[in-house]
Amino acid sequence: MASCILEAHLQSLSISDQVGKGQLSKVVSENRVASTLEQVEPTESSQGPPPRTDAKCSRDSSSPSSAIFYVAGSERASYRQVEGIFRDRRKARMIQQPVVSRIHLGMFEIGKPLGKGKFGRVYLARERDHGFICALKVLHKSELREGRVERQVQREIEIQSNLRHPNILRLFGHFHDSKRIFLILEFAGQGELYKRLRKAGKFSEPRAAQYVAQMANALRYLHRKHVIHRDIKPENILVGLHGEGKISDFGWSVHAPGNRRKTYCGTLDYLPPEMVTTVTADQCYDDKVDLWALGVLTYEFLVGEAPFEDTPAMTYRRIARADMKIPSFVSAEAANLIKSLLVVNPEKRLSLEQIQQHPWVVKHCR
Repeated sequence: MASCILEAHLQSLSISDQVGKGQLSKVVSENRVASTLEQVEPTESSQGPPPRTDAKCSRDSSSPSSAIFYVAGSERASYRQVEGIFRDRRKARMIQQPVVSRIHLGMFEIGKPLGKGKFGRVYLARERDHGFICALKVLHKSELREGRVERQVQREIEIQSNLRHPNILRLFGHFHDSKRIFLILEFAGQGELYKRLRKAGKFSEPRAAQYVAQMANALRYLHRKHVIHRDIKPENILVGLHGEGKISDFGWSVHAPGNRRKTYCGTLDYLPPEMVTTVTADQCYDDKVDLWALGVLTYEFLVGEAPFEDTPAMTYRRIARADMKIPSFVSAEAANLIKSLLVVNPEKRLSLEQIQQHPWVVKHCR
């Protein structure tokens, strides 16, 4: 049953490591995360119609979590139910090797476009047999090769498929055909946070505090797993069916057990001083870059624009000095949180634990 395959067979799929030669192929890569990041140039995605239904799939044997995935309103599908239905399938595979269950695009009804990412388009989708609602992200292999982002996509899949948190968008797995890769993602029913912010102009302090607390909680989870996100911004956050924020884009994320990196990457308005200043051969940064980005995010939630927004050259200079002005309509408590995060010295930034205990957050998130 396809809704169960999504969970039981596609938890930890990844693209083959043999991408340096321009080949994107299937391979199961369980419990392994690439930790080398090449600096790459994103490429624009195509504007084609919904994808055709001739895709292949890879097999995965990892077990699902017990969390609940809400498909529409009060309808829901349990990951434990998903696992149970496919228990017999897995036993059959063990006895009758090799047997490969296949997922293909024909198992899904493709709905309206949900958005356009760096390298592809995202569609609303429903598994035909059981009504499992998800989002299907379509990536064109030729564009990934042209943009030299094969390793980046590989890393994104490997990291995100191993994450289980209510404020992180779930990646159930992927399958592919000769031209495309399809990512099976959790459907975030209330859409893009960026669009909600642009429509509102700015958020109220209670609403902003709720999102900040959720992002701090998600980042604590990531950092415990030695994952640095490196690109926290409104465009990379979706809103779930119940209004919860979900980090959705892991294109620049990295698994760094040593917690030290040198690669320049991310979005200029959200980069910390340690990334925009001259980097010597022995100069590194760590997961505190995400703390700075959370400070920028908090400012943007409350003011409606990024704190260092200017011409590119001036933005670099202002970030390096933490040169910003907080409007008077921002409360003193919120301003204190922002100033405690947008600190040039990474070691002096407020920790994620301290953010969750900050008076402004506690006041609005009881």
